Amino acid sequence: MTALGFLYPGHSAEDDYPRIEQLLASDIRVDLVHTDIGEDAHRVDALRRMGSAERLAAGVEALRLTGAEAVVWACTSGSFVYGWEGAHEQVRSLAVTAGMPASSTSFAFVHAVRELGVRRVSVGATYPDDVADLFAQFLRAAGVEVVAVRGSGIITAAEVGTWGDKELFALAREADHPDAEAILLPDTALHTASYLPALEEHVSKPVLTANQVTVWEALRLTDRRVNAPELGALFTKEPIVQV
Repeated sequence: MTALGFLYPGHSAEDDYPRIEQLLASDIRVDLVHTDIGEDAHRVDALRRMGSAERLAAGVEALRLTGAEAVVWACTSGSFVYGWEGAHEQVRSLAVTAGMPASSTSFAFVHAVRELGVRRVSVGATYPDDVADLFAQFLRAAGVEVVAVRGSGIITAAEVGTWGDKELFALAREADHPDAEAILLPDTALHTASYLPALEEHVSKPVLTANQVTVWEALRLTDRRVNAPELGALFTKEPIVQV
């Protein structure tokens, strides 16, 4: 059994995680601890407070009790708003506090893009444009070419959590660009786990979503590879380790 730990801010699309655990169909346990979201706002100052070391540390002890072998801060905007260096410091601090390997959803996107072997991506964000642009800057700092960014102007994670497949597919379609080799949807408040193969068929290219890459990142930290095509192209890369 491999136990994966996640710190998830507030409540919105956390039901993606048991769904992903089910779709992995392996000896993988997904343990999720909710952190205090503070002010629910896709605004830089609020996001930086949400991702503070103090707020993340508050959830670490509960994760230790689950036997988690790695921890991922399951929040994209609450990590990339610190910038490339600041986001590194955030996960370094989390690793020290937790006493286990750590990462965040922002770095999960970077590593997943590299795993797919793509260089040019487009971004479909639920965030306001200024926050969406910060994600694009983060990706560019990692050497990823961002050919298009579409923001949606939504302020709260609570509203994003109400989106269904209609809004999700529209976001992916509107974010697509002829030069993009993959589409990134970077909000962990967005329900995507049940739609990944259909999303990729809809746009005819890989789609990376926040909760999907977050779980993949935790598997990467624990040196696990699971073949799970129902979780999209990212989960079909070799080598395959399956039980």
